[in-house]
Amino acid sequence: MGRRVVVTGMGAITPIGLSVEEFWKNVKEGTIGFGEITRFDTTDYKSKLAAEVKGFEGKNYMDFKAAKRMELFSQYAVAAAKEAMEDSGLDMEKEDPYMVGCAIGSGIGSIPAMEREHSKLVEKGPSKVNPLFVPLMISNMAAGNVSIQFGLKGKNINVVTACATGTNTIGEAFRSVQHGEADIMFAGGTEGAVCPLGIAGFQALTALSTSEDPKRCSLPFDKNRSGFVMGEGAGVVVLEELEHAKARGAKIYAEVVGYGCSADAYHITSPEESGSGAARAMENAMKDAFVNPEEITYINAHGTGTHHNDLFETRAIRLAFGEHAQALKINSTKSMIGHLLGAAGAVEFITCVKEVEEGFIHRTVGYETPDEEMDLNYCKESYEEEVPYALSNSLGFGGHNASILIKKYEG
Repeated sequence: MGRRVVVTGMGAITPIGLSVEEFWKNVKEGTIGFGEITRFDTTDYKSKLAAEVKGFEGKNYMDFKAAKRMELFSQYAVAAAKEAMEDSGLDMEKEDPYMVGCAIGSGIGSIPAMEREHSKLVEKGPSKVNPLFVPLMISNMAAGNVSIQFGLKGKNINVVTACATGTNTIGEAFRSVQHGEADIMFAGGTEGAVCPLGIAGFQALTALSTSEDPKRCSLPFDKNRSGFVMGEGAGVVVLEELEHAKARGAKIYAEVVGYGCSADAYHITSPEESGSGAARAMENAMKDAFVNPEEITYINAHGTGTHHNDLFETRAIRLAFGEHAQALKINSTKSMIGHLLGAAGAVEFITCVKEVEEGFIHRTVGYETPDEEMDLNYCKESYEEEVPYALSNSLGFGGHNASILIKKYEG
C-alpha cells in the first residue's frame, strides 16, 4: 500500500476568489465568475464570455522584480503556492529541502507570451524578441518558479495532459509521497489562457459556448449546454506523509487514498463514446484505495458543458458503478468557474477536500433542464450530508483520463 498521504495545506486563485476561503464561500453560495472578456476586443469573436480572475496583482504575492520575470500562469501558481505554504504551517528551515518537492502543471504555458513575441518578430525582426521569451513561455516554469520562490529542492515535475493536468499532477505527487520519494509535495495546476489566440483556438474547435448570458453560458449536464467557458487561475495543495504531518502538529484536511489513469486511444478531442476509458480510470482509483463502488456517494465530474463530454462521462459513471450510479450525487464546479484547463483538476480537488471536510455538496449552478440521455443526480440543489469519499474526474484532449479519490481523515 505504501505510506499514507494527507492534505495539510491549500491555496487557490480563481474567478470567484483569490483565496481558498473566498473561493469556497462563493462556491457554497453558488456565485458565478462569468462575464464579458475584458482582456481584448471580442468584436470579431463568437465567444465573448470568460471566467477571468479579477483584482489579481502579482506583486502582492512576490517581489516585484520576480513577478516581472513571470507570465500570468506562473504568477498564479506562485500566489496559490504561497497561500498553501502559509496554510500548511511548514517551516522550510526545519525540513530537508531535498524531501520537499513540487508537481505543478500547466496545460499550455503562456499563449500571451507567444502572441506578444510573435508580433515583435513579424513587425520588428528577431533581434527584438525578449531574451526571456522561452523561460517565460514554457509550461514547466510554474513548477520551476514555485520551487525557486520557496526553496523546494526535491522532485520537481510538470505533467502536461491538457484538461487532466491538475489531477495528474496531484496524483503523481501522491505517488511520490506514497513511495518515499518525498515527504512533502506541493502539487496542482495553473493556467492563464484568456487571450485572443487562446479563445480563437478553442472557438475554432467549436468547444466554447457562444452564449452572451453569463447566467446561462456554462451549463454542465443541462440539455441546453452549448460548450465550455474559458476560465483561468491556479490551485496548489500540500500533500504530506501522514506521520511527518502528525510529528509537526499539522492540520490535516483529508486523506488521498486512490489514483487511477487510462487512455481512450480513440480521438484527439472527443472522449471515447462508450465511456470505457474514463470508467477504467475511476475503477483504477477505487481499486488503488481498496474501496468498493458502493462506498462512494459523490463524484466531482469533469463536467465541461460540451455535448460529448457530459454524455460520455455519464456513460462512464454508469459503466464504473452499475446500478449504484443512480444513488450517486454528481456535480460540476465548472458551472461556476468555467474550465480552468490545466488548473481545473487542482481547483476541483480543493473543492472536494472542502466538501469532505464540511459535509457539503455544492449544486451544479445553472442546471435546469434534464437531458433524456442523462438521468443521474447532477445536483440541481446543494446537500448538507456526510461525504466519506469524494472522487474527482478529469478528462483531457488526447484521451487522457485521470481520477483521484479523497477520503475524510479519521486518524
